[in-house]
Formats: sequence, C-alpha cells, structure tokens
Amino acid sequence: MTNRQLQEPTRLVLTALADAPRHGYAIIQEVLAISDGHSRLSTGTLYTALDRLLQQGLVRIESEQVVSGRLRRTFALTDQGQDVLAQEAKRLRAAAAEAERRLKASRLRTNGATA
Repeated sequence: MTNRQLQEPTRLVLTALADAPRHGYAIIQEVLAISDGHSRLSTGTLYTALDRLLQQGLVRIESEQVVSGRLRRTFALTDQGQDVLAQEAKRLRAAAAEAERRLKASRLRTNGATA
C-alpha cells in the first residue's frame, strides 16, 4: 500500500481493530465510540471496506462461526495493517503539529499587533 492518506472509514475500521479482533457489529459500535458518535458506518460501507482491506492484506479473518443461522466473521489487523495505521497516525500527528504551529504564529502576530 502506498503512503497516501487513508479515507476516514478505512482509518476508523483499522483503528477499531487495532486493539482487538472484532466482528462487524462490534466494529460499527467501536467506530461510533472512537469518533465520539460523529461517524456511523452503514453495514454496506463497513463490509465494502472490509472486503477491500482483506484484498489489500491489511485485515484478515480471525475466525468464523455460525450464530443464529448466520455466518459471523471476526476480523483482525495484519502486521501490514498495523504498519499502515501507524504511518497514518504519524501523518495525522505531523499535520496537527503544523496546524498548531501556524495557529500559534498567527496568534503571536495578532496579539503583538494589538499590544
């Protein structure tokens, strides 16, 4: 995978799987918690993302079991998925640090001009 920015649903799914394997509904609930309720993944969006992440080798199927007549898959990050998420976290930290630096410089200019 390239070093390009992850789309928010992808980043949230990878983050939801970073500390423990989860099945689909648990991933949806974890994404809600991670985003403080701001991002709600639909089932279609989640499973489209998981299919893509499986193909890219970023997640794997940890286990499969039949629950109430339906197949329940539990997904986990692969080592590559952990690396990609770590790179994304580093990129986001750098972007946030640059935003903070520029805001601080702007405030200093503004406060200096009025002092």
